[in-house]
Amino acid sequence: MTSVVIAAYNEEAVIGRCLDALLADAPPDPLDPLDITVVANGCTDATAAVARERAGVRVLDLPGAGKAAALNAGDATAVGFPRVYLDADVVLSPGALRAFGAALDRSVDGRGGDPPLAVVPGRSLDLTGRPTPVRAYYAINSRLPAFRHSLFGRGAIALSAAGRARFDTFPAMTADDLFLDGLFAPYEKRELDGVLARLATPRRTGDLVRRLVRVRAGNAELRAAAARGAVATVAVRRTARSSWLRDVVLPRPWLAPAAACYVGITLVAALRAQRELRAGSGGWGRDESSREPALADAESDGQPPSGLVKHSR
Repeated sequence: MTSVVIAAYNEEAVIGRCLDALLADAPPDPLDPLDITVVANGCTDATAAVARERAGVRVLDLPGAGKAAALNAGDATAVGFPRVYLDADVVLSPGALRAFGAALDRSVDGRGGDPPLAVVPGRSLDLTGRPTPVRAYYAINSRLPAFRHSLFGRGAIALSAAGRARFDTFPAMTADDLFLDGLFAPYEKRELDGVLARLATPRRTGDLVRRLVRVRAGNAELRAAAARGAVATVAVRRTARSSWLRDVVLPRPWLAPAAACYVGITLVAALRAQRELRAGSGGWGRDESSREPALADAESDGQPPSGLVKHSR
């Protein structure tokens, strides 16, 4: 039985499409049901109510906001494997859950011939109607090699029972995907071909910067905790600061104008993240633009967006 855990904070505009995609992909065999747990944490909107409208979805409603606590509560309730951790604004492609299960059960080429312990979908970035700076940023970001061999940056991670046994609970930090990535050696994790997570990119440049500030601050917090031994991992991935130039722009010089936007946005986000860390003021810094109800409804009409960009290899 596949179990899906979704931590959701004020996601009423998007969680419906996430759940509908999962339920449409549920196994037809009643002896192998899909186990879905939505953990609404500190919500002030109708997230829990929207989730309860879907038959077969278990809903936990926690009074306080906090993704780590929500993931841990969902984990304690989930009953099966593979265990899929899914962001509420992510839509998985048809067949994704079956592909996760098959990959984690099947022996693949690797050290010792063992199956992977963690698998992820590829990224499908929705850039429909986004402004030029956002499109330029993702023209570089979508080609970074770090995403090919990692678990982060796609809002969906599936673990086998052996993979889940690598840790006790999620630490009280925001970088949950980087935490999971650091638990596994390269040969123990895999991106699946033909399986995609549709990610809604920010609709405004300011929202992109806020999202990056949160990511950078969370990653820095996790790396500092790992360095002092407060978090047990195999190795938290280090930042490849020049990869955008070495691996993306130099082989493709026509991307130089996009790189200028990428570097500028990245530097602004890095400076703001450092300032927030020093001040201890960090906040969630979530991108709200892709969750605005009218826009979310337009992106849930069942038609593929015209601006989807798959991760480029």
